[in-house]
Parts: sequence; structure tokens; C-alpha cells
Amino acid sequence: MTIANEDWVMKLTGAVLGEERRDAIAAILAPMVPDVQTDGVTRAQFSAAMNVLLFADLLERVPSGAAYVADVRASGATVCFDHGAIRTIALVKGDTGALPRGELAFRRILEPLGYEDAALYPLPALRMTGRAYRHRDFPEAIPQFFVSELHVDQFDAEFAAAAVRVFGGSRDPLDTHAEAVLDRFATGETVSFEDAVRALPTVVGAFDRQHEQPTITDYEILKQSSKEAAWIATEGNAFNHATDRVANVVALSDAQKAMGRPMKEKVEFSRTGRVRQTAFRADMIERGFITADGAEQRIMVPGSFYEFISRDLDPETGALDLSFDSGNATGIFHMTKGA
Repeated sequence: MTIANEDWVMKLTGAVLGEERRDAIAAILAPMVPDVQTDGVTRAQFSAAMNVLLFADLLERVPSGAAYVADVRASGATVCFDHGAIRTIALVKGDTGALPRGELAFRRILEPLGYEDAALYPLPALRMTGRAYRHRDFPEAIPQFFVSELHVDQFDAEFAAAAVRVFGGSRDPLDTHAEAVLDRFATGETVSFEDAVRALPTVVGAFDRQHEQPTITDYEILKQSSKEAAWIATEGNAFNHATDRVANVVALSDAQKAMGRPMKEKVEFSRTGRVRQTAFRADMIERGFITADGAEQRIMVPGSFYEFISRDLDPETGALDLSFDSGNATGIFHMTKGA
């Protein structure tokens, strides 16, 4: 089974993951782009390869999601990767160190790869804003990105000062080669396999933590007012979750609960009823913090998680409803409010 274009997506992911791990992921993910011959790597093929690598990375970090995917693999079924979610920080003024502020750090990556800013989702209870980035070429097949931005200017001065100390020295992970490849995709060009495979790990590396370990004091200041800011302090811009599009999320939730999996209490329904979501609770992970005397302290904190979504057809368009819902998103955000 292939996940996408045999010539390019499989070769790109194999070059990064190795053939054995690539084949294991290929066996579980539903196709993202048609299996067609092209002279060079297209933006859609690069996007598909990027998403495969991000999905593989999440499974490495989320044991509960990996266990579920292993069950799917054993049953002979596949995962339809619906979307991935990332969290960003917008400081009161300016960029986040060398990293562009908030969601702009990812707009500059996603738009050249064929994504468009499809919708805005206010998340006032979290003092955040979400944006859905949807692929122009294959909107139902290539995963969307739900990019949220936390507004530091909506918190007090102590919080803002801690945010500057934690995030203000962030690195920019993109190098000149990756930027040049993205520029070529932005103009509609294809790129050679050699250029694509050199840029791919750098672009995937943008979905990671770009700042240094926080101090335990600053972490506690952020956590007191925003569990989401505290999560970004330890995990950065890594995938907060990856989402499996399933036929009946309510039935799946019941089945996973019966197995004793760490499932969310209730399924979230959108206002239209066409989009339904639930998730495993975030797996706890150990992270290091700097103490007042400069030593390192290891603490268990919430990591990432695995989500599920069901989408119905939109009766007005006859197409799959690819929208999100602010209420659903707020409920899903609670999965990282672990002990």
C-alpha cells in the first residue's frame, strides 16, 4: 500500500525515516495525494511527506496513540489523518526572539506549501485565537493544520514578563535552503528530490520547541494563569495532537472507554452537529526545568495526545464539512490540563 506518490512521497519519507519505519507508517495512513508521475516534487507531495513525518513523530511521543494505531494496523484498517494542531505564542510586542510572532511562524511555511487560511476561531476562554489552514490542492485528503495563538497582552504584567523570559530567545529553525525551497513552491514550481529531501527535515524541525528549558519559577507563573502557555513552555510548537477521521466517533469513544483507554469524558458536538470530536487525555512525560541555583529539576507534565473526529457532508455544498468549532476546540484543549 502506498500513502501517496510512489516516486516522491515514499522516497522523501524513506530518506528521513528509513525504509522499515516508512513502510510501517505507509501501511497505516490512508492516501493523501494521487499516485501520479511528476518531473519534480510538488508542493502537495512535500506537504504529504511533511505530514507523514509529523504523524510518525507524534506516535513516538504519545504511547496511548501508538497503542490505538497498533490496534488499527492489526485489524487491517487505515488511519485517515484529518488534522494536526500546534500552539504558538504572541508576545505583547514584536517577534518571539528570532522566531516570527505567533501563527506567522507557520503561515510562512504553510502558505508556500499550498495551504490557505480558511477560517478564524476565537477562543476567548483561553485568551487564544485558532486558525484553520486547509490545503488548496487536496483539501479533504491532505491534513489540515489548526494553529492557535496565545495572546500574552491579555494577561497581567507578571505573566508577560515570564513569557518574555521563556519565549523571548526563541531560535528560527529555517535555514536559507529551506526558505529557498519554500519560495519556489510559492511560485508554483516543483523542486528536485535532492533539494526537497534536504529541506524536509528542517521544515519538520520547525514543529518543535525553539526556546531553552524554562525555569521552574517562570513555568509556575505561566501555569497559574494559563495551562496552555505552560504546555508551550515545555513542548513548544510540537504537534499538540494528531487527529484520526473516523466514521462514528461516539461508538469509538464507547469502545475505547470499555478497553480502559484514557478517553475524554464526553464527545464534543459542533453547533451544526456535523463535526464531532473526542480524544485521549494527554500522556504524561518528564521534562527538565532550571532551578534557582542553576540545577536541573525533572517534573512530570502533560505531553501531546491523539484525537478523533467525525465529519458529515455539508448539505449546502454536498462536500465534507471541513470546518472546526470554537466550543469543540476549547473542550479539546482541556486534554493537556493534566495533573
